[in-house]
Amino acid sequence: MTHLYRMAALALGLTALPVTSAYSQERQDTPSTTAADAIYCEQRRLGYWFYCAKPVPQEEPQQEKAEPVPATQELDAITSELRELKARAILYPTEANVAAYIRFQRAQLDRASLFSDVWQRAIWQDPELDYTLERPVGAVAKKQWQDARSAERDHVMARLSQRYGLFYFFSSTCGPCEVMSPIIKGVADRWRITVRAISTDGGPSRHFPDYRVETNQRARLGLEGKATPALVLWDSATKRPIPIGYGVLSADELQDRIYLLTSKEAGHDY
Repeated sequence: MTHLYRMAALALGLTALPVTSAYSQERQDTPSTTAADAIYCEQRRLGYWFYCAKPVPQEEPQQEKAEPVPATQELDAITSELRELKARAILYPTEANVAAYIRFQRAQLDRASLFSDVWQRAIWQDPELDYTLERPVGAVAKKQWQDARSAERDHVMARLSQRYGLFYFFSSTCGPCEVMSPIIKGVADRWRITVRAISTDGGPSRHFPDYRVETNQRARLGLEGKATPALVLWDSATKRPIPIGYGVLSADELQDRIYLLTSKEAGHDY
């Protein structure tokens, strides 16, 4: 009987051996635990039959970033929605439609106000963007700019007679010519500019008694049409005419045009 018990125990031991060996082999095949894994295992109070390795979190799939909408398309969409809400409010003027249009329009006005504010701040902080440094709009700065410009213009006008003369086309029956003739004479006398007055109808001028009758001078000087009064500068150095303008001009405007046409290139005074 004792012999039978021994044989049974031996059989049971041989049966359990492969299981223990397989488990031992499996533990040897697993990566060795780190200190952090050991702490994790101890904190969790895991038993002998658990692997002491902290689970690696799975990486979440990265979502593709949407392409940004071009600003021009966004602005077009806002404009289109505003037009649609306005049309709906006009064609179907319910309280809800009108309120929706007003609310959306107010939002765009706020957006425009913000843009205007940022625009002004940018100009204040960058002198290259501030056009008022070239053409002031404030009362004090504008007065200083005008005084400096008048002084420069007067300097140009004082030397004008050395090189330029004026052709003045008038008509004895022309009402604007009666207004313009004394203005031209006053400017010419002040700066000692020679004026050659030409009558387009053969009639006289009381301000320019030494006039001449027109014999195709307008065409030779490049004047268009037959409008009077008409003024042309003659450049004796280059032998070319410089039309100044037509109609009634004030003395300041006349001098400004002469100043610009004789001393400033196009695009340098704006």
